[in-house]
Amino acid sequence: MRQPPALIAAAPPRLAPSPAAAPLDTRYQVETPEGIDLLLRPAGPVARGLAYLIDLGIRVLLMLAMFILLAFLGQLGTGLGLLLTFLVTWWYMVLFEVLNQGRSPGKQVMGLRVVHDDGTPVGWSASLLRNLLRFVDILPFGYTLGLLACLSNPAFKRLGDLAAGTLVIYRDPLPGKPALPQVPAQLPPCPLSLAEQRAFTGFAERSAGLSAARREELAGILAEPLGVPAAQAEARIQGIASGLLGGGLAAP
Repeated sequence: MRQPPALIAAAPPRLAPSPAAAPLDTRYQVETPEGIDLLLRPAGPVARGLAYLIDLGIRVLLMLAMFILLAFLGQLGTGLGLLLTFLVTWWYMVLFEVLNQGRSPGKQVMGLRVVHDDGTPVGWSASLLRNLLRFVDILPFGYTLGLLACLSNPAFKRLGDLAAGTLVIYRDPLPGKPALPQVPAQLPPCPLSLAEQRAFTGFAERSAGLSAARREELAGILAEPLGVPAAQAEARIQGIASGLLGGGLAAP
């Protein structure tokens, strides 16, 4: 009963890339203090530019509504309007980035977030510095310096990011629970080791992405250890996996 780990290799083999081959997309590797490698996906200038335009539109609408309301207060309204304009201009991005997991509304729409270079959430000082330096990135007009910096940096950092030690990345969606075949749970013929349990559940989780011929081939490996005909091996494996994952046992 030591064959199940072979099911871990349920996915068809893939050719290893040549060492000289260039990656198809950009990855930014970070090593945590625990020695775990994280692969982050830096956002390019197009996605970042669209996110900024969304935030700019929100700020313009916000200030327009604010000035319309404050117009009824005369000179007091003018003073308050100038103060609020300063706050919206310089603190809009900072507040959202620090209090909303590195996401302004524009970044949230585009699936982006700001983090430190080590992948940790951005803090007040870094967010404030990267946003204050926008006036440098925007020179001489239309974010020329910022765009040139993004295009010349492998992680698409503008000058504010370089100074603050920050990185704009894509937020990867949380992995969903794999769909499992709806079959009655069955007891294994004997106690299974942890590796064997993982082999059974791995087969069940990946079976939807495998062809019928491939599933039959892999399940046939366990037909003899499970004591069933090859044609019934797949159903037997699925039933055992269902039991391991908490499914109800079939009636005797």
